[in-house]
Amino acid sequence: MKKTRQFRDLLSSSQTEFIMEAHNGLAARIVEEAGFKGIWGSGLALSAQHAVRDNNELSWTQVVDTLEFMSDATSIPILLDGDTGYGDFNNMRRLVHKLEQRDIAGVCIEDKLFPKTNSFIQGEKQELEDVATFCGKIQAGKDAQSDDDFSIVARVEALIAGWGLEEALRRAEAYRVAGADAILIHSKKSSADEVLAFAREWDDRCPLVIVPTKYYATPTEVFRRHRISLVIWANHLVRSSIRAMQATARAIHDTESLLEVEGRVATVSEIFRLQGADELIEAEKRYARPAGRETSAVVLAASRGRDLDELTTDRPKAMIPVAGTSVLRRMVDRFKRVGINEITVVGGYRADAIDVAGLDVVVNEGWEASDELASLDRALDRIGGDTLIVYGDLLFRGYILDILLEREGDLVAVVDSSEGVASDNATDLAWCSAPDNRSVYRQEVVLQQLGGHGIDGRPPDGCWVGMMRVRGEGRAQLRDAMERLRERPDFDRLGIPDLINHLIEHGHAPEVQYISGHWMDINDVHDLSRAGDFAHHEMAP
Repeated sequence: MKKTRQFRDLLSSSQTEFIMEAHNGLAARIVEEAGFKGIWGSGLALSAQHAVRDNNELSWTQVVDTLEFMSDATSIPILLDGDTGYGDFNNMRRLVHKLEQRDIAGVCIEDKLFPKTNSFIQGEKQELEDVATFCGKIQAGKDAQSDDDFSIVARVEALIAGWGLEEALRRAEAYRVAGADAILIHSKKSSADEVLAFAREWDDRCPLVIVPTKYYATPTEVFRRHRISLVIWANHLVRSSIRAMQATARAIHDTESLLEVEGRVATVSEIFRLQGADELIEAEKRYARPAGRETSAVVLAASRGRDLDELTTDRPKAMIPVAGTSVLRRMVDRFKRVGINEITVVGGYRADAIDVAGLDVVVNEGWEASDELASLDRALDRIGGDTLIVYGDLLFRGYILDILLEREGDLVAVVDSSEGVASDNATDLAWCSAPDNRSVYRQEVVLQQLGGHGIDGRPPDGCWVGMMRVRGEGRAQLRDAMERLRERPDFDRLGIPDLINHLIEHGHAPEVQYISGHWMDINDVHDLSRAGDFAHHEMAP
């Protein structure tokens, strides 16, 4: 439903409705999230956020610019506190035109002289607009609107100016006849008596709006009994924000620290949520990158590492420094150089010590009693688009990532065909559909088995290095394999080779990307001693 219609429905509702003040896009979104059906674009609050007086010091164009942000941020109607219409009948016509352009539902204008002064500042001494002149302004606004549902609310200031009930009723009736869609009767008394007296005499001639800023102690049920159409909570968000900012500023100044306030203020992530940051991330996936080619990475780094006890007392294996930089930091840097920025690390042992910037950490709480598949299961929802699945203890040259990302297969595993490398880890021994023919640039080879006793007594063709890429239909194939393996009683003891063998057995054998050296993993102190030499050459392409 369009916003102008929503607001008309509030005015014509059979029950008393409520709208809340907002003064910028963030406040407007907060109002909507709180459950309000409409927003009051308060002149006082809009001026206050710029630290200028509520005396039309904020230009009408600056007001409209702010309203545009508020309207874009919300789906509920906004009623602008339009002061006196910012001038004569001609200014009023242009204002209505500009408000409609920005999807504002209506404007409330008051029968005082331009430039206005806030009603609570010597209101009894303020002059009121001539009735006929103000009626002309209402008529001009109604004639200017292109949307029949756009609303003009006439605000009667007679009680504020000390004129009394009779004058307030005379003016309100004239404004109704001139075309006003609702009447706002304003009062600065601490009791609602004169507003309620007006409501009784007004007797529902058209919708009646009130602003109980001064008579806030009046029970809401009283407004309902007097058939008030709309109640405006007029300035409480800007007032509460001022109090909160003053307290925070004083505390930080006095303590020269953030410790006292950090737990009392909104998180930065809450700001991002209100700004809609997640929507932009999803939009980037649709529009800013080629379809199906956004690449993420899942790094399995839950283990402590054997024979590394002293080095991993206070950190996981992936955080051990090699030539002054942790293994994980080196890996993340490699990823970022090829445009992989969505990086998830599955931690376990001392996951709290993973402090590398540029990644998200999920935790396998049962790391001691589980293996690699249990860790991958924790990050299964992170596998989208193109995803690399990598062991967290790898060092490798950058070109390996380049050629892996260039491959078109849905499942691609990296296998090292160097002589002698296959003897290092029997679990990762790889038998393939053909050996590495290094004279062929892009070989069409698939995995046939990882680990085990081999195939037909022939030697392995290499060693899986702990790196594979999932894309397209491979994602569904991997998820299906994980679901089936999860049903096994020994699931927590299964590793990635078990997953790959399951894929092979069910007709989804990963393609092989052969390499020859230029990588290493770190399992023990001996590996670590070699890692320093490797790292000195690692920056080569």
